[in-house]
Amino acid sequence: FYPDLLNFKEADYELTAIRMIAKIPTIAAMSYKYSIVQPFFYPDNSLDFTENFLHMLFATPCTKYKVNPIIKKALNKIFILHADHEQNASTSTVRIASSSGANPFACISTGIASLWGPAHGGANEAVINMLKEIGSSEYIPKYIAKAKDKNDPFRLMGFGHRVYKNYDPRAAILKETCKEVLKELRQLDNNSLLQIAIELEAIALKDEYFIER
Repeated sequence: FYPDLLNFKEADYELTAIRMIAKIPTIAAMSYKYSIVQPFFYPDNSLDFTENFLHMLFATPCTKYKVNPIIKKALNKIFILHADHEQNASTSTVRIASSSGANPFACISTGIASLWGPAHGGANEAVINMLKEIGSSEYIPKYIAKAKDKNDPFRLMGFGHRVYKNYDPRAAILKETCKEVLKELRQLDNNSLLQIAIELEAIALKDEYFIER
């Protein structure tokens, strides 16, 4: 916490942004550690941004966490692909709050609150829940039919984007990154959710019903 930056001036913008970017992974890691009842770990100045985040997430009192370069590379890609991605809900919320002259910390808080919504940050979680509900590749046709049924509340999550009408270019990068990580963790061939997702994507991308939408 930097009380000296509560009354910020234009000259402080860059320093405020740097400090905020540095603090967010620390806060996120501490929140995670609290949720699993483990002690907090402070940043290590010998590590870079992504390495530090992984260290704070997974280090334990008895074991020094060794950063896996494949995992680090994947997380770096995720950070880059999601950084200020056009005029999405959280970016718009931050800009609206900042237009009133609100403190940068307060503005970012509004963006985080917006990200909480199921139609924004919660969309990724909804995809995982959907894949778990499908359960097996053999049930994919059943759920494709449910998605097409106007009287059925089921929706195919993870398909369609307000900006990318054909295909989200980030998805292609993240798809390969996911495979690299699962291969490194030796879970590529026995990850049932991934197999359902791959087969579901192959069907949906060829189905005129979903293409038109």
